[in-house]
Amino acid sequence: MPSLTAALRNEYEDLFNRCVINPGKARLVGGLVDKLLGNRARYDAVSKATGVPWHFIAATHNMESSQNFSRHLHNGDPLTARTVQVPAGRPATGSPPFTWEASAIDALGLKKLGADTDWSLAGTLYRLELYNGWGYRTYHPETLTPYLWGWSNHYVSGKYVKDGVWSPTAVTDQCGAAVLLRRFAELGQISFATPARAAAAQAVPRYALSRPRDAAVVAQVESLQRWLSGFPQIFLKVDGVPGEKTSNAYKAVTGGYLPGDPRG
Repeated sequence: MPSLTAALRNEYEDLFNRCVINPGKARLVGGLVDKLLGNRARYDAVSKATGVPWHFIAATHNMESSQNFSRHLHNGDPLTARTVQVPAGRPATGSPPFTWEASAIDALGLKKLGADTDWSLAGTLYRLELYNGWGYRTYHPETLTPYLWGWSNHYVSGKYVKDGVWSPTAVTDQCGAAVLLRRFAELGQISFATPARAAAAQAVPRYALSRPRDAAVVAQVESLQRWLSGFPQIFLKVDGVPGEKTSNAYKAVTGGYLPGDPRG
């Protein structure tokens, strides 16, 4: 299983920052998001019991059971019995039929998810990809997993049409979980936990409209951009340029522009 390395964290953040919902799917994405928001009270209840953010639960519910509250969050099997598909035999305690909430709490506990999990932007996307598995990343790295990026500019084709059977031409008919989260963020409905990067917050580069020549300064700028992107409604491209967008984001978070910004 891949670890959430700095490189993988940067990949997730960059993809999310550059994510654009396919125009032809925008209306469908809006409908899915509206329905999820309409059921937020149920996701909040499970979030309160587990410490898992409501938006992770909502996105997983859409991916695993098409927002059907008569299905297990584990894998979409009916709540009238224990799960049959992997993971089978869940919940291990209690008697069917199960409530959706009880099953959801069991599913998240089985994944060892809780308040202490890394729920930063990258941590959330990592856990979503892990929920579905690493088949794409391991065997077809040329295709970003549609479980995250379906219906976005990051995905064109290629999918497992059934367990272990790959088709390079098949196209997912499901909206990716990251796409749902992107729309939630655009609507101001969610924020992500800020990564523990105090050094990034303190290392403030000077304003410039071009990429610095000094590699250390570029790294400093990129670190600051990733840190800023952890705040609600801030989605910066991590490009190492401490220009207007980065300075605007810095002002939104700290109240002041980057040093050297002529506006400040």
